[in-house]
Amino acid sequence: MGKSSAERRRQVALEMRARREREARNRKIIRITTIVAVIALVAGGIGYLFYIDYRNRNIEGVQEYAGLTRQHVTEDVSYEQSPPVGGDHHAAWQNCGVYDAPLRNVHAVHSLEHGAVWITYRPDLPEAEVEKLAALYTPGSYILVSPYEGEMDSPIVASAWGVQLGVDSADDDRLSRFLRLYERGPQTPEPGASCAGAVGLTTADSDEAWETLLGGVQTMEQSEQE
Repeated sequence: MGKSSAERRRQVALEMRARREREARNRKIIRITTIVAVIALVAGGIGYLFYIDYRNRNIEGVQEYAGLTRQHVTEDVSYEQSPPVGGDHHAAWQNCGVYDAPLRNVHAVHSLEHGAVWITYRPDLPEAEVEKLAALYTPGSYILVSPYEGEMDSPIVASAWGVQLGVDSADDDRLSRFLRLYERGPQTPEPGASCAGAVGLTTADSDEAWETLLGGVQTMEQSEQE
């Protein structure tokens, strides 16, 4: 005998109910799978960020120096490190930028106090390397690039206040990591201070130019004190 209309309706209802339950289970599985995938992605992203942060903050070869004094002086200073990483310095800082002649330490050190990274290189460094170092500076950045006539343990040395890294090549990725971490970094004694509007001279400039410049700086300091 054929099924009655009531039985057919009941069968259809059961089938529809079973289909809805299957669809609900599938949606739940998809939702759970999506949530798990998102959590895994976020966890992986966070883990990667922690790894990058750890890698950037643990740069092999960085030397740290503590107990640096910060007095203003009017004469040259004999620094313990070469190039210096901090210490007493002149009241006028070196303007950040790229220089083709050595700088006076007492002005460059003041720039370090303001958060600058001073990249020095031996005078015999190949020109191609020098150009790569110069390209690290962009207008507004807190970077000094200059040759250095004093003793250096490496062909290229990056210095910030209290920290220093020597490398053999401008392509060493530790150099860019050093800049990311220490340019206006947490070691900066005077965050927010300027790296422009002061000294733009080098050791190649005449004594007369220096006397004129520093005379103007002293006049400005006296006006500020009054």
